[in-house]
Amino acid sequence: MTHHTRSADAEPRSRAVPAIPDPRAGDSPPDGVPLPEQALPEGAAPSPGQGLPWARVRAQGRPEDWARAVDRGQGRDQGRGQGVALEGGAEPGGGLVRFAVSSHTLRALASTEPSAEGTRLVRDVRRSKRLLLLRAVLDAAPGAEAAERWALLEEAERQDPEAVRDVLHYPATGVWAEETLRRLHASQGPPPDLAHLGALAVAAALRAGIGFKATLRPVGGRLALPTLGLLRPDRPGPLALTERSWDSCATLPLHALPGGRTALDDLDPYRAPPAAHPAPVRPARRLTPKGHKRWDTQWSGALTLLERYDSARADEIGRLLRTVVPLGGGTRSSGATLPAAAGSVLARAQAPPALAATLVHEVQHGKLAALADVLTLHTADRTPRLWAPWRSDPRPLEGLLHGAYAHLALAGYWQRAALYGARGAWAQHARVRAQVAAVLPVLRAQPQLTVTGREFVDGMAAAERTMDELPPPGDQHATARRALERERRAWCEAHPELAAFVQV
Repeated sequence: MTHHTRSADAEPRSRAVPAIPDPRAGDSPPDGVPLPEQALPEGAAPSPGQGLPWARVRAQGRPEDWARAVDRGQGRDQGRGQGVALEGGAEPGGGLVRFAVSSHTLRALASTEPSAEGTRLVRDVRRSKRLLLLRAVLDAAPGAEAAERWALLEEAERQDPEAVRDVLHYPATGVWAEETLRRLHASQGPPPDLAHLGALAVAAALRAGIGFKATLRPVGGRLALPTLGLLRPDRPGPLALTERSWDSCATLPLHALPGGRTALDDLDPYRAPPAAHPAPVRPARRLTPKGHKRWDTQWSGALTLLERYDSARADEIGRLLRTVVPLGGGTRSSGATLPAAAGSVLARAQAPPALAATLVHEVQHGKLAALADVLTLHTADRTPRLWAPWRSDPRPLEGLLHGAYAHLALAGYWQRAALYGARGAWAQHARVRAQVAAVLPVLRAQPQLTVTGREFVDGMAAAERTMDELPPPGDQHATARRALERERRAWCEAHPELAAFVQV
């Protein structure tokens, strides 16, 4: 069985682009900018796993198609599950294609276990969605300056496509693009930061090694260049830039974490939503060299544990995680994921075993967010009424699904760690698995699940049952279930009006 996204409406829609909802952190990522029923122009779709030819996408995208790509209607949940295609045929009369997700890929993703096809789907969805969003910004931006910046991006792309792709698909670029599109179509509020498009173009040109001239205005005495770091000019005012600027100016490079391409981003102004947006977590300020060294040590230790206990998940994290953003003080959360910043995780500095578990947990949120961009898993609203054992507050169906998915992966990770003799891992596995097992029947019973969503939850349940093959020693699992039942009763007493939603 193959799960296709829904066909496009035959009638053209308005070109107006409504405001995009605020991105927020937590285990219930909000709808970011959903993908459209139709998205990629015919001929612009790459082969699976390949990047998108930037100039071709710009040249072949028809304005009305790209307007439909970000048209969300009136409600937050309208349009969920619509997607684009990197495989499958063209739409009849539409000239555009759609994603096709096979049952095999859906089941592989539902299990949370890493797979080549699942990773490829997540990365391709993220890339397609980002290009749609950037094109929408370009179409909505007034004046000729944005087109000039875009032309510099295209010139850099012709010289070094990989470098430009990394800049455009950098996680913070997504936060900027969503915020900019929101401001472009808002009737009031702060103006859009279109100057940052120039910073993207300059960063791409510097990395591609092409000659160029551009003038940008630093903010607060610093000019952020995504994937590179900060330029710190010696005088205020507009800054004339050339291909030699990174070597001739004072710079503060982005900190590369050991052992791969993941960066510790404590510099980019869009590494998290602007301060004007309410969010349960905030990024830390720029770290000191001592702070960077501490992160290097903890990151290296976490990678060592991941590679020892679960090498497949270590590889998946390396492929899907581009940046880690340090969390600021005053937050109780160990980690968070922002849908707008696909490929990034906010995390607190913590001991390697805890950091490894945080990475496993948060990467799952990003995977599920990508899948939900192309498949409708449920039609529920955001009313919080369901019990989530890992939280004290009621959760909507979306939040419970995300939490159960991330904890299912965590249960599998702790089981593997326990088999390698990690101290306390069996107790962690028993506790987390009991939590997941308690909510899976509740998820399965929700009438708002679509057929695809039910198949996805069934795949999660099948993965949870396979853990019976390697149970914890003694009665640890039974002990964890009894403790969880006491917590459930206490929660129902504290929320008597919601007790009916806890039982299946």
